[in-house]
Amino acid sequence: MSPLSLRRQIGQLLIAGFNGTSLPVELRSLSREFGLGGGILFARNIEAPEQVAELSYEIARLTPDMPGWVSVDQEGGRVARLKSPFTEWPPMATLGRSGDTTLAERFAAALATELRAVGVTLDYAPVLDIHTNPKNPVIGDRALAEQARTVADLGAAIVRVLQQHGVAACGKHFPGHGDTSTDSHHELPLIEHPPELLRERELQPFRAAIAAGVACIMTAHVFIPALDEQHPATLSKRIVTGLLREELGFQGVIISDDLEMKALAAERAVPDSAVEAIEAGCDAVLICSGDTNAQAAAVEALVLRVEKDRGFERRVEDALTRNRRAKERFLATAAGAAPLNTAALRRLLGQDAHQRTADDMARFA
Repeated sequence: MSPLSLRRQIGQLLIAGFNGTSLPVELRSLSREFGLGGGILFARNIEAPEQVAELSYEIARLTPDMPGWVSVDQEGGRVARLKSPFTEWPPMATLGRSGDTTLAERFAAALATELRAVGVTLDYAPVLDIHTNPKNPVIGDRALAEQARTVADLGAAIVRVLQQHGVAACGKHFPGHGDTSTDSHHELPLIEHPPELLRERELQPFRAAIAAGVACIMTAHVFIPALDEQHPATLSKRIVTGLLREELGFQGVIISDDLEMKALAAERAVPDSAVEAIEAGCDAVLICSGDTNAQAAAVEALVLRVEKDRGFERRVEDALTRNRRAKERFLATAAGAAPLNTAALRRLLGQDAHQRTADDMARFA
């Protein structure tokens, strides 16, 4: 890869958060110089369905030679960026209590329909963590269930149907964030389980999602000494490459959780974490706050590392290839589609059939 080609592509490894309801000039500039993997939407970016559709169209077309992901955390319950007139979904624990795979499929089909209507092409869902610790401050009712088999069955159903309807799914948080007592947004959680238990329980839903063809898997910022005594999972080659890529055989896109979360950022600069995450085996990194300077510094750090290390250059080329394959699978038609008009959006969003599904889920609250 030539140095010029590299600078124009390496931004594909970044999925960026930003501030405001339109694309900042600084992010456009970053994309012109390095390319960009895509954007992630938060509540701060959302004003109305028509505005989201226009914004998604802009994000998708930021880098002309490779469409950008338009991504969001739209799980249901307390983690849902898109509010009414979108359907407002109950927490995923309701599906677990129902034990109803058909209901999970109805949910996923409706969710995908509404996401596609406003141009969202990647959803950071389903949560594949198992809710085994009632004191967990960050997962809780975001998890589908307390039993690995239930999470595996329902999670795989959600993956299949989301993707059948054209939205890439991203299972999270590998290798499991369910049995923690601290929140990785604020500090690094410790998991002290032996490898045998992790393989038998925590990994079961991820195996099922991989078998279902999940496009992406997100890493967890957790510390598991039994798997790696030195590195958090996101930055661990043993966990990301050795366990997820090689042992479980996942061939899709591995995405880091937000590198600005305190679990990592309290000890490491964001550019250092970006390099370590890609080196560990991640194919894309999330930098979500909207700090364009931090995002640019991370991309520059990746460029510098490639210039010094042929092995790292091969790792970057592999990551770029995996991103391109996933985008060819999901974005071939979506990225070029013009935004829907108001009338079309109003017909699709929050429609009666979707609300009935939400009501059926809420019966298990």
